[in-house]
Amino acid sequence: FNGAAMVHNETSGEEQLAKDIEVGRLLFAGQCDFIAAAGNMKALPPVTIPEICFAGRSNVGKSSLINALTGRRMLARTSQTPGRTRQLIFFNLAGQLQLVDLPGYGYASAPKTDIKAWTNLTRRYLAGRPSLQRVFLLIDSRRGIGPADRDIMNLLDETAVSWAVVMTKADKQRAETLSLICNATAEKINQHVAAYPELFVTSSETGVGIETLRAHLARLCSLKEDPAAT
Repeated sequence: FNGAAMVHNETSGEEQLAKDIEVGRLLFAGQCDFIAAAGNMKALPPVTIPEICFAGRSNVGKSSLINALTGRRMLARTSQTPGRTRQLIFFNLAGQLQLVDLPGYGYASAPKTDIKAWTNLTRRYLAGRPSLQRVFLLIDSRRGIGPADRDIMNLLDETAVSWAVVMTKADKQRAETLSLICNATAEKINQHVAAYPELFVTSSETGVGIETLRAHLARLCSLKEDPAAT
């Protein structure tokens, strides 16, 4: 009986995952439009639908990840020059979810006064946006967590903003090295009270982990009606 119940539970779990993946695929196949580029708090679009944002060091792959999720090559502008995104960029996904591309932190090829302004804007947004459901903190799988990442993690803990780690550029690492870095990252995020326990490992180039992340994001769309959806 116990064995049969275990098989049933495993099957139910697989079926649910398949359903979540399909819902995520349909969501991200929908219309996705640029709606705002905010350089200050007054320029933020009105609070409406659930919102998620992508944060991380300069050149970690935020724009590339948004493009991969939406299946659009040029939705979010990508660049080999760190610090190219200098505003909070908002996209409306099918009227159900708002995606936000944040300016990168850390190194940027820009004046220090500009970098300080972006950093302050990002911190104020993260600490005070009521529609923000989750922050996805991108970590380069070739480097792991750095000091600037730890600062953002601590800020999110202090402001009680739910956040999850997305490992990027997984295709750039050998499997053994990637596993070691992911394990070390998971140990570190488990020490943070506001962190979502699951680690998302992705590659915008090969598509690894993209459908799983889409499924997770689709579930966040139901938070407005059902907070237990996470």
